[in-house]
Amino acid sequence: MKTQTTALLFGSLLLSATAFAADAPTVAKVFDGPVTSCEREIIPLVEAMPANKFNFAPTAGEFQGVRTFGAQAKHLAAVVYLVSAASMSEKPPVDTGGEDGPASVTTKEQIVEFMKGAFVYAHKAARALTPENQLQMVKSPFGPGEMARASVVDIIGWHSFDHYGQMVEYARMNGIIPPASK
Repeated sequence: MKTQTTALLFGSLLLSATAFAADAPTVAKVFDGPVTSCEREIIPLVEAMPANKFNFAPTAGEFQGVRTFGAQAKHLAAVVYLVSAASMSEKPPVDTGGEDGPASVTTKEQIVEFMKGAFVYAHKAARALTPENQLQMVKSPFGPGEMARASVVDIIGWHSFDHYGQMVEYARMNGIIPPASK
């Protein structure tokens, strides 16, 4: 009985150690987490907004000249593509149309697909980070100079949630409860 108990305890400890090792943090996991968080919040919000509201922009108050909901979504996705490409020192895999998104992407369906593609590419960029390359200097995606590769990937999270906040307000102004709030 003592041998069985010892074997069971040893087996349990071995499984626990293996499970812990599988969940050990890596640079890639640390930076891919925020990309996943953005994707899980933003794409459902964009999908929840009715197609006929993609041209909505507030007009009351100090909102003159702000982007529409659809333009916010396109801009967000374009920047995700641009910073992901910069972090990997490559050209974006699609025409981003600069920071505003491609002029040819106009419908809700096209914007959702553009955004989904941007997050797929962002995961690639985050997962490419290693302890060896995270501090490698790469060309800044915005203006002259260089940035640490990990700092460029970090832009995905804070920039995306900045626009997510604005898009949530637009949705609520149109009676849409953001999926994350349900």
